[in-house]
Amino acid sequence: MLPVLCGEGLQSGTTIRVFEPHRLGHPIASSTVWQILSAAGVGPAPRRSGPTWRESLIAQAQAIIAADFFHVDTALGRRLYALAFLEHGSRRLHITGVTAHPTREWAVQQARNLAVDLGERMESLRLLLRDRDTKYDQRFDAIFEAEDVDVLLSAPRAPRMNAHCERVIGTIRREALDHVLIMNEAHARKVLAAYQDHYNGHRPHQSRDQRPPDTQEQIAAVRDLNDRRLRGTHVLGGAINEYRYAA
Repeated sequence: MLPVLCGEGLQSGTTIRVFEPHRLGHPIASSTVWQILSAAGVGPAPRRSGPTWRESLIAQAQAIIAADFFHVDTALGRRLYALAFLEHGSRRLHITGVTAHPTREWAVQQARNLAVDLGERMESLRLLLRDRDTKYDQRFDAIFEAEDVDVLLSAPRAPRMNAHCERVIGTIRREALDHVLIMNEAHARKVLAAYQDHYNGHRPHQSRDQRPPDTQEQIAAVRDLNDRRLRGTHVLGGAINEYRYAA
């Protein structure tokens, strides 16, 4: 006859091996486990204290780079794919390539291209945040791990865990792709390269005190607007306008 586990007289910190009968071929229900623990005065585990996911990303922003794929539909009904990387700390955007066939080999090559593009800045990174897309494989991760960058996977179907990258992809759509008819791969590369230059070199970011990613100095306030002349620059045929003070 199987002995019945009892929680009477248990002291704080005592381990109750309520699953030991399962090893003997006698599975027990979750409700039975709850009754034993409740009789022993052992309540539910307390909530873990500590920073939230959002607070963790903010605290480690300077050491995080995120990756994500997004698609581009052409005017002829063809679907293309692009791979974007975003440095959390500086908000610097890297769109490494566009292809109609995003294979694992192609993704690995984009990782190599990014490592070359980052150069010495790679040393300041410690985490790569990506989803569980099958287009990433061990070779992709190995390129970052060779630079002492740990790969952190987001949970399945949890885009908010990679919210910064998801948001920049939405920004690319709203500010560029929704206003330009993409004809082919070459055209998509040209459009995305132009937008990347605008995003990194001119577009202000609230988290950086309205500075673009490639600008370190603080933007000086202009006191007398009458003595300054504005010069406008059209980007992507006027879909985006950049304004600067004339020299």
